[in-house]
Amino acid sequence: MTKELIEYKTQGTCCALMHVEVEDNKIINAEFFGGCNGNLKGLKSLIKGMDIDDVIKRLQGITCKDKPTSCPDQLAQCLIQYKSRSKVEA
Repeated sequence: MTKELIEYKTQGTCCALMHVEVEDNKIINAEFFGGCNGNLKGLKSLIKGMDIDDVIKRLQGITCKDKPTSCPDQLAQCLIQYKSRSKVEA
């Protein structure tokens, strides 16, 4: 399988844009633009090499302060959208 780069514009978070590279249903790299630099570096380190289904399961629904979403939740939404798009294209 080939590498795919997902570009995702977030909603409701300080991080405005995510670039997530996937290959064989695993995250091989992620870049976050905006947001809390240290936290997002930590998130990137933790998800690298993980199966996207595991990332979704762990991060979906996490909130930040009084917001209904967060950067981790937006990453989960990004991956959910990618998976649904991939199924349509298959």
